[in-house]
Amino acid sequence: MRKKKTELPLVDTTAAAQLIAEGGVLAYPTEGVFGIGCDPSNPIAIQKLLAIKSRDPAKGLILIAANIQQLAPWIQPLGDTILNRIADTWPGPVTWVLPARDDAPASLTGGRPTIAARVSAHPPVVALCLAANTALVSTSANLSGESPARHPEQLHSLAGVEACLDASVGQLSSPTPIFDATTGAQLRR
Repeated sequence: MRKKKTELPLVDTTAAAQLIAEGGVLAYPTEGVFGIGCDPSNPIAIQKLLAIKSRDPAKGLILIAANIQQLAPWIQPLGDTILNRIADTWPGPVTWVLPARDDAPASLTGGRPTIAARVSAHPPVVALCLAANTALVSTSANLSGESPARHPEQLHSLAGVEACLDASVGQLSSPTPIFDATTGAQLRR
């Protein structure tokens, strides 16, 4: 592990996937900003992530994946209407609010019958999800209400994040837009 100006160790994909498997919280570059994430099937890691961000659990969390199959444990099987709606944007930098499985944890859904998810085309995210063999929780790397980080040096305020994937943020200038998969309505620009 090598360090730059941030105090977080910068790790490769293999070490990052191992950290996720061990219940850790990791910073990693997404399409537009750094995110922090963990294994969505690990309730202790999710609670740790929520505490790091000072995030209200009722807001729910986003899942990010290398392929739609990685989302299957948390989303309902998707009908043709929804599949057609998301087809042109996945893989890519668009988040969709999808019908959640009945057993999807409230810590992910915020207690709603839906869950926000995206299949990324950003190479570091794809490699990380494939190495970890799971989708990841993905929330912007910032304290709630603050601007998201675009550089590892901006991650110093996130006490509890254990490492940062040593890779670059994509070309988007902001977090990904969010759409409702049932209606097609845009929920966040």
